[in-house]
Amino acid sequence: MLNINYTTKLVLSLVIIITFLSQKISAQTGMDIAKLSYDRPEPNDMTSDLSMVLTDSKGRTRESTLHVMTQSGGEKQIIWFLAPADDRGVSFLKIEYDDKDDEMRLWLPAFKKIRRISSKKKSEAFMGSDMSYEDMTNRDLEDNEYTLLETNEIVNEINCYVIKTKPKKELRSEYSHHISWIATDGLYPVKEESYDRSGKLLKKKMFFSTRIDDYFILTELYVENAQRNHNTRLTFQNVILNTSLGDSEFQEKNLKRIPRD
Repeated sequence: MLNINYTTKLVLSLVIIITFLSQKISAQTGMDIAKLSYDRPEPNDMTSDLSMVLTDSKGRTRESTLHVMTQSGGEKQIIWFLAPADDRGVSFLKIEYDDKDDEMRLWLPAFKKIRRISSKKKSEAFMGSDMSYEDMTNRDLEDNEYTLLETNEIVNEINCYVIKTKPKKELRSEYSHHISWIATDGLYPVKEESYDRSGKLLKKKMFFSTRIDDYFILTELYVENAQRNHNTRLTFQNVILNTSLGDSEFQEKNLKRIPRD
């Protein structure tokens, strides 16, 4: 015979558990999600080849081939341009810091000059692309304010959190805010809209990732400048993870050392 008291207690227990879980989910804040995404597993380092295709408002394209090395989730990065011929040898070094301005240096072999990118020039475009130097740096959690807008919105068949990120005034960002779609399973970026200081849509970004070992690795990035009708598509190939790259790889002297094709 069915035990009515036992059944009632079981149902009540399930209700309590469901209520607790729903409260836990609703209690998450934008900062909670941003921190979880920031802390998601990342390889110690990554090496890859990169195709960068720029398309202007008339449909004309320009393609570049690059070689990229990163360390510590992109906090250290060095990029060499291998093609086309007129860009070959151009290279870029970035080192991010917690307690001072990031280091950014661009080697321009045609001028035999290393150009230092100051914090005041982060809004400039990187090599004619739709990415600024600010776009190429990680966002520090404490430099932004986060608002959770949605907990389950679907983009490209991926369930996403939707977060509004507002840079603090002292950051001197080129953006007033971003709207980001973050995968609920894996916490990697899926889509983003970035708005200029006047609040108008400036850039639309789409991120395409694949799982390699325990990591969600970016394999393609599409960035469209909505105000210029210009776009950039980056495709990562020959991705190699955790090769024990040392800090010595990310030094200014290496900007002039083009990797073998």
